Amino acid sequence: MRAALLILLGLAIGVIGTAQVMSALAARNPMPKAVMHTMGYHMGALKQAMKAQQCDAAKTLPHLLRLQSTATDILPTFGIADRGFSDDENKLQASLQQAIASAPANCAALATALKPVGESCQDCHQQYR
Repeated sequence: MRAALLILLGLAIGVIGTAQVMSALAARNPMPKAVMHTMGYHMGALKQAMKAQQCDAAKTLPHLLRLQSTATDILPTFGIADRGFSDDENKLQASLQQAIASAPANCAALATALKPVGESCQDCHQQYR
């Protein structure tokens, strides 16, 4: 009886300890995930516009600008001091600046402008994800 009670007490302490650890892990910095979700939202909106064939500059430019703005948060948010990571981030910034400068007014131009942006994202995700 005593052994069963001690085993039950040990299990209860283990469950409480596990809950505390899981809570601590869940409370860590949510910013990196938020940056990626925000960028994913805007890329998704641009892809959806291409599917719907509604690619006028008035609708796509705000998403491109938000992508560029959010991309500036990547380096300080992730805090990765690797030269390759900062090079990938600079490549993404250059791709986004080029996409904004081209001001795509139709879906073909938007697809062409987004191709280097997608490639920059893909390169970084393959190495650092």
